[in-house]
Amino acid sequence: MNFKDNKAIYLQIAEHICDTILLGDYREDERIPSVREYAAIVEVNFNTVMRSFDYLQSLGVIFNKRGIGYFVSPGAGRKIHSMKKEDFYTNDINHFFRQIDMLGISIDEIVDMYNNYSKPQEK
Repeated sequence: MNFKDNKAIYLQIAEHICDTILLGDYREDERIPSVREYAAIVEVNFNTVMRSFDYLQSLGVIFNKRGIGYFVSPGAGRKIHSMKKEDFYTNDINHFFRQIDMLGISIDEIVDMYNNYSKPQEK
């Protein structure tokens, strides 16, 4: 996993796990890799992953079954979607609007770009 310098690694790992849940790779009540397994996957220290798991558990995204492992919490997908949407509205949208205004990009151009992006890729 490639990490960015502008955000704590444990938060980037937590975000990656949330994205994986949203994409359906980890389903509700399904076991996720252990802390040690995940540390090996992303090539970071065990303690960093433990901090990510603790953070996700505090948000109610995952839960621990003592002696068995961590599992995706019921309703985690909805919770993650809601948190990410709120974060986008709070942190990203103003920057996005400022950029399109500064660059003189019209709403029609944005709509065209979005439609091209969201089209199913033809083979």
